[in-house]
Amino acid sequence: MKKSDAEVSDLDIADLLDSEEVVKLFLEESLAANDPILWQRALGYAARSAGMAKIAKRAGLNRESLYKALKEDAHPRFDTVMRVLNAMGLKLTITPCVAEKKAKYSAK
Repeated sequence: MKKSDAEVSDLDIADLLDSEEVVKLFLEESLAANDPILWQRALGYAARSAGMAKIAKRAGLNRESLYKALKEDAHPRFDTVMRVLNAMGLKLTITPCVAEKKAKYSAK
């Protein structure tokens, strides 16, 4: 096969999120990176993996609004994020950051 005969398809992360457990782990790791743009992008992939129309309906949003809210340069309201997570059967939880806690309270 010649180099010019090779085809490269676009990788869609949403296609790899094929179970609730994988979605949960993906979102946890994305959130742990402490990067709001990465988190928003990850939430968009997760919503697409579950079906944007289905998630939008469960969240009480229309599909177009959901796409707009989750695009990279958007700034979705926290309410929207919570509604999307709830529609996917997920919720945010708060846990201590062990590394930061040690740094903040370590003896000098």
